[in-house]
Amino acid sequence: QVQLTESGGGPVQAGGSVRLSCAISGRVWSSYCMGWFRQAPGKEREGIAALYTGDATLYADSVKGRFTISRDITRDTLFLQMNDLKPEDTAMYYCAAGPERRELRDACQGIWGQGTQVTVSS
Repeated sequence: QVQLTESGGGPVQAGGSVRLSCAISGRVWSSYCMGWFRQAPGKEREGIAALYTGDATLYADSVKGRFTISRDITRDTLFLQMNDLKPEDTAMYYCAAGPERRELRDACQGIWGQGTQVTVSS
């Protein structure tokens, strides 16, 4: 059984950086992609970054150029490096694994972590 556990969230000043980690226990199907999602209070969940098989990546326009998704295979950990953070990045961040889909909003969904909160103050 696959388990995903996020860490690394917390308070940060606008313009700062945070790196989120997602520890992966169990075997994720090799055909699955992995992604990061976020949900702010009163808003729908938003897909923000995906890492596909073959190392292709996809980002939401809202984070493109500021966030980077990566995976350390040997440590079985997924990362999200977040730079130049803005107050509108405040949200609960989730990592997930699931079937690949072309659209970020549909991709990498099936197995979810419990989330880690990022709060950006101005």
